[in-house]
Amino acid sequence: VSVGIAVLLAIVATSYRQTIHAYPSGGGAYIVAKENLGTSPGLIAAAALLVDYVLTVSVSIAAGVAAITSAVQGTRYAGLNEHKVILCLIFIAFIAIANLRGVRESGALFATPTYVFVVSFLFMIAFGFFHYFTYGGAAAVPGPEELKVAEGYKLQPLTLFLLLGAFSNGCAALTGIEAISNGVQAFKKPEAQNAATTLIWMALLLTTMFLGTSVMAFLYHVHPKESETVISQFARIMFTGPLGWFYYVVQVATAAILVLAANTAFADFPRLSSLLARDRFLPRQFANRGDRLVFSNGIVILAIFSGI
Repeated sequence: VSVGIAVLLAIVATSYRQTIHAYPSGGGAYIVAKENLGTSPGLIAAAALLVDYVLTVSVSIAAGVAAITSAVQGTRYAGLNEHKVILCLIFIAFIAIANLRGVRESGALFATPTYVFVVSFLFMIAFGFFHYFTYGGAAAVPGPEELKVAEGYKLQPLTLFLLLGAFSNGCAALTGIEAISNGVQAFKKPEAQNAATTLIWMALLLTTMFLGTSVMAFLYHVHPKESETVISQFARIMFTGPLGWFYYVVQVATAAILVLAANTAFADFPRLSSLLARDRFLPRQFANRGDRLVFSNGIVILAIFSGI
């Protein structure tokens, strides 16, 4: 399933790379579908994307908070596990305010955590292989009831629908690929070339980290648990002794990047809604820019719906 998702990722990235060169002024799924297939397919794509952006914020924020509550297990801050919803709402408000302040400021704010995450995560995958083949090690297998609580699935035979469900869940890894083709104008000149290069690097990093995580979970026999994320489980196994501190680096970087991943949606939801407003498919207020030259109404609406 993981390999299948990686192949799909390559296909989608290649497709959007072509879109970047064909639509250097910015061409997301809405514009491409509307111009090549007609208005109705364009609106279907736009509606799906608007819903997807809301879910991107909700899921990314929730996953980031889960990384935090996993890291504080067994410490005096373990009580944070009981306040996940409040933490999620605080992070959504933080990102919304950062975007309302303007694109340039939010970009500078989000750059450093991204670099820290990429370096620490790639190191974790490389060290994970070394640790496994040197020392071995596996996570404790949770019981059937714990598994049921964690994922909402009961133990069942391996069927086509179960595989399709796993594939669908895993495709969450593809979220945000469209953002680059939708925002080509945000890049330095030559915009299309820089955007295409960024897209390829993003796809390569995403594939490496996604497959690396899948292999780590397989090698270390990690199972889903309600109280701790999968990444936290195998990072806790491999980073012990003198390297114990690096577990917290990984968790903090993961939490930061997941919370900031919502920024993709905060960049694209307002832009897409402004295009729809321009074409008179949404209220014209979505096309208005605020004092900081950002689409303030789209940012506020996205924050409200994802918070709900």
